[in-house]
Amino acid sequence: MKWYHYIACFFAGMFIANMVPHFIQGISGEAFPTPFANPPGKGLSSPTVNVLWGLFNLIIGYLLFRAGKISNSNKWTVLLFFTGILVMSVMLSYGFADIHR
Repeated sequence: MKWYHYIACFFAGMFIANMVPHFIQGISGEAFPTPFANPPGKGLSSPTVNVLWGLFNLIIGYLLFRAGKISNSNKWTVLLFFTGILVMSVMLSYGFADIHR
């Protein structure tokens, strides 16, 4: 595999992790911060914007998942994918905690 496949694995995890809070808040009918809010990332966007932003992240994550050729036969790809999920999850927990204080 090429080096960029491994980078794709990591970012696939990041995008898929970012999809979760936006999609869940959106389908629950709750406003939630997005990059399209005012101010970006701190203000609240409508549930519809959050659903769309979540789905966009899912599509990008899926495309990167495919580009990364993530497979159980290559443990590094799986490890990098879950590392991307871990990194984004921790970043989101800190970022959204600051907003809700």
